Amino acid sequence: MNLIPNVPAKVFSFSAVIVGYLLIDDLTANEQNALGNWLMLVAQVLSTNAFYKQVQAERGLDQSNKKTPTAEETIVMMQKMMQALQKEIDDIKKSL
Repeated sequence: MNLIPNVPAKVFSFSAVIVGYLLIDDLTANEQNALGNWLMLVAQVLSTNAFYKQVQAERGLDQSNKKTPTAEETIVMMQKMMQALQKEIDDIKKSL
């Protein structure tokens, strides 16, 4: 299933500009903000997933190899994620 059209990159990008401008007239400022934030979240999820798949492929953990991390490796990875999140929270608290 191919959801990305086979068009030049500039045309593909310009289509996003057109859709954005078309939505401006039909939405209030609050609706535009809510929709924009939702679309950015969708984009972040897609970007994060794609990047993580690249990391897995680089490490030899792609689907063809099917190597899964051990429980210990998963715990270490989650602890690192928690530490990074805690650092972000602390940084935000300091800036307030």
